[in-house]
Amino acid sequence: MSENAWVAETITPGIRVEYEATRIIARRRTQYQEMVALENPVFGRMMFLDEAVQVTSADEFMYHEMLAHVPLLTHGAAKQVMIVGGGDCGLAEEVLKHRGVVELTQVEIDPDVVEFAREHFSAMNARAFADSRFRIEYADAAKYVAQTEQRFDAVLVDSTDPIGPGKALFTEEFYRNVRARLKPGGVLVAQCGMPFQQRTHFAAAMHALSAVFPIVTCYLIAVPSYTSGHMALAWASESLTPAIPLEELKRRAADVGLETRYYTPQVHLAAFALPPYVTELLPEAARSARINEGVFR
Repeated sequence: MSENAWVAETITPGIRVEYEATRIIARRRTQYQEMVALENPVFGRMMFLDEAVQVTSADEFMYHEMLAHVPLLTHGAAKQVMIVGGGDCGLAEEVLKHRGVVELTQVEIDPDVVEFAREHFSAMNARAFADSRFRIEYADAAKYVAQTEQRFDAVLVDSTDPIGPGKALFTEEFYRNVRARLKPGGVLVAQCGMPFQQRTHFAAAMHALSAVFPIVTCYLIAVPSYTSGHMALAWASESLTPAIPLEELKRRAADVGLETRYYTPQVHLAAFALPPYVTELLPEAARSARINEGVFR
């Protein structure tokens, strides 16, 4: 990879996206993957892991705000939160905007990714590292969740796609272990890829979740650097549905004092309105749950 090169990303066979690298900031190989930070004229500073875009300085707020604020504001009283993965630590910064969060535990397998992000992407994570509520456990998250005795109000899975170390984070076994770690009323939210471009991966994850949790659905976000339209974030819980009145969401967001660029209570609720091409990939139980009935009044 050279300066002013066009860097190719292939997520799905048959689709390749290229990004201009006007400057290579850093490149490093870890025990698990190759990391590259570069500058792009549209997306700003970009992080690639094994030639796949992970985060960009221009649009990270879209992904991180929706992964954090949708579950935490729906829950309304989350105190203990776990992040699985999320090595760039941008999600941690969004979670810690919630003053009611007492402890945020992040479980990341690759310490080099965290140090790389801390060095080259500090604009989106410096406040997290300065917050005493934040701690990082460097471990295989699948094993950590199976063994820990901690309980959480929310578990947020900010993982890579189901290849390599990330594959174990999309299994029924992992979801069962997460369910055992959730407090009553707790919620799991996990990135599940792009339903249009990654149909098989998305459908498999949703079916695995439905085998474990009684309440399963997903919500959609649009992040320009994640190509092929919608990205899906899975929602799973024993008892907590995303059905919450708009006025109550507005009150909770105002109490937190959120300043956001993508998330609003209206966007929060609208994200659960799924088009047919997505619902047809959901398990029957999830399609028939109608968990949002009445929310949009």
